[in-house]
Amino acid sequence: MSNLSALALPARRTLDGWHRFVATGSVEVLRPLLAENIVFRSPFVVSPIPGREATVLVLTTVVKIFENFRYHREFTAGPADAGLEFSANIGKWQLKGIDLIRFNEAGEMAEFEVMVRPIKALQALGEEMGARIGPQLAKFKAASGT
Repeated sequence: MSNLSALALPARRTLDGWHRFVATGSVEVLRPLLAENIVFRSPFVVSPIPGREATVLVLTTVVKIFENFRYHREFTAGPADAGLEFSANIGKWQLKGIDLIRFNEAGEMAEFEVMVRPIKALQALGEEMGARIGPQLAKFKAASGT
């Protein structure tokens, strides 16, 4: 992992917490890292997924689906933006991806965007996510009007 010296201290602490969440899958570790009004951008839906509870649902599900998950590189774009390159497997599909994270002044994750390739792995992820949390996610989106 690279030196994240350009990242503000509160954001660096949150990113450390994020790595603990990925290692443990613990909702208790994840929830305080996220701003109440976080916006999550998924690689398979057009409109963003708003709010902490919907984001918790998505992220705790993804960590259960991904196999052999690992981060390879971290990038920063100033004190409030980080990018994390990762790889994982979903069944027979290998994937690569990027998490783009924007932090608020308190260091909480305010925006989280995921990009995944190749398309076959993305489709497998979308199918698995839909099967596990599709109805719950639809309720969150309907309640927010997105």
